[in-house]
Amino acid sequence: MSKSYSAIGLVNPKSPTNVGGVLRAAGCYGAQAVYFNGNRYAKAAKYHTDTKNIADHITIQQVDDLISLKTPGRALVCVELVEGATPLPEFKHPDDALYIFGPEDGSLPQNIVDAADAVVYVPTTGCMNLAATVNVLLYDRMAKRATSFDASQVLSSRDTNNRLIVG
Repeated sequence: MSKSYSAIGLVNPKSPTNVGGVLRAAGCYGAQAVYFNGNRYAKAAKYHTDTKNIADHITIQQVDDLISLKTPGRALVCVELVEGATPLPEFKHPDDALYIFGPEDGSLPQNIVDAADAVVYVPTTGCMNLAATVNVLLYDRMAKRATSFDASQVLSSRDTNNRLIVG
């Protein structure tokens, strides 16, 4: 696997539970940072839904302008169920990407979509919640970039109560 960078941007996330799920996904799939704007999550963060303490290992930061995080060489990829977007199975992930997701109760602002290098959607019947969508996107990125998988990943990733094997 080549060296890569991925970060998640959240537009005014509403639910601390979903942000906790986003943090867990970021940790599981190797995203380096989670950024958010707006004030709803900042007010709710005290409920501490980051059950794996991922925020101790990656950046989680409130920013005023998610577009300002786009740097030279970094693609801004919007993830939204919208006409004209590329279906995720057909999307080739950039090596360096900032993935922007809309709020649970709304859509991405047009100015962010206009600044995007790509807009993708997860083909579903109905819409998924924020954390589920981030998980699917980051899994797709990992699966398309991986050259191999091995048993050591299972051993290092499972929790202490799991000692199952396939016989």
